Amino acid sequence: MRALLLVAGLLMLGCAGPLAAQRPAHRDRYDDTFRKYSKRFFGPAFDWQYFKAQGLAESGLDPKARSPVGARGVMQLMPGTYAMIKSRRKELGAIENPEWNIAAGILHDRGLWLRWDSAATAQERARFMFGSYNAGEGPILRARKLAHAKQLDGTMWTSIETVAPNVPRWRYRETLPYVRRIEDNYGELQAQSRSAPHRK
Repeated sequence: MRALLLVAGLLMLGCAGPLAAQRPAHRDRYDDTFRKYSKRFFGPAFDWQYFKAQGLAESGLDPKARSPVGARGVMQLMPGTYAMIKSRRKELGAIENPEWNIAAGILHDRGLWLRWDSAATAQERARFMFGSYNAGEGPILRARKLAHAKQLDGTMWTSIETVAPNVPRWRYRETLPYVRRIEDNYGELQAQSRSAPHRK
């Protein structure tokens, strides 16, 4: 639980990216859903805005978004990944439903959070979680192995960034900016929260 408390406020590095280009007309409409499933799968101490920041990076919170490779919805889940999650959580409905899509995305994050428990800090753990959400665990594991081989600290995301160009079968030029974009989005969400204290 201490790790979950520590993660609040830790992803503030490099938080300067604008949300304007990603902002739909009703950008707050899924806040209750992000709160609900963040609390359910990560506990009340975890800041739900991390997952909103991820949803902004994935789709701009567009429930109808579909990538060229077939990822769908707010959290841009592949149908195969969604089917795997749904097989263990029978309450989930259709992937197109934004509530179920967000719930499944956060639950997928939970599995990745548990996977990267050896990360140096809660901040680093979140970066590994988001990086493997985008790339899959395989490329990140290969990057970590290469980092260790180069005598770098494989529990630090900066080491992963350093070796990324030398990791085979990884579209790192997509993953590294993706993690930074989530951090930027989170920083801006936090700034907006501070300027509007009546919002929770």
